[in-house]
Amino acid sequence: MSTTPPRMLADIRRIVTTHDASGKSTIQSDTEVATKDTGMLGLRAGRIWVTEDSIPTKDNNKIEDGGERVISERSNFDIVPPHGTNIQTVELAPGGSIPMHRTSSLDYNILVSGKLVLVTEDGQEKHIHTAGDTVIQKGTLHGWKNPSSDQTVRWIVVAMAATPAVVNGVTYVPEFR
Repeated sequence: MSTTPPRMLADIRRIVTTHDASGKSTIQSDTEVATKDTGMLGLRAGRIWVTEDSIPTKDNNKIEDGGERVISERSNFDIVPPHGTNIQTVELAPGGSIPMHRTSSLDYNILVSGKLVLVTEDGQEKHIHTAGDTVIQKGTLHGWKNPSSDQTVRWIVVAMAATPAVVNGVTYVPEFR
């Protein structure tokens, strides 16, 4: 059964450092990142940090809260800023799934708790079950499934803007299937 997951998992704690007027490091904020219903059945996500400029970022000289930034780039489904990064926490309800999709990005997916299944376009299924297991997505079409009947799965995604993947002259643009 795939429904919006209840608030069964604790929020992610986010600590942000900055520099004070004398150049010494200090804590800018210490907050919790709550997840929100995404509109997809069984899927919740919480934005941890977004950069809007290229690498290297200029965030070391900004006081603005990156977790409050809005990504308004529809071509990447409001997931990946056109010249920056997005780190977010994702939760998927028991039995939930995310349809096949691709973005023009390089993504690091790090399992935090629960079990997750990566589904590739060629039908392979890779089971991810140990906290810390990491999946690197290189602009490939993929989907996700939570194989559990009673446990929400949580993972962290770091998505970095990238040029679209090109294979044998074919450019693979963002899509949802």
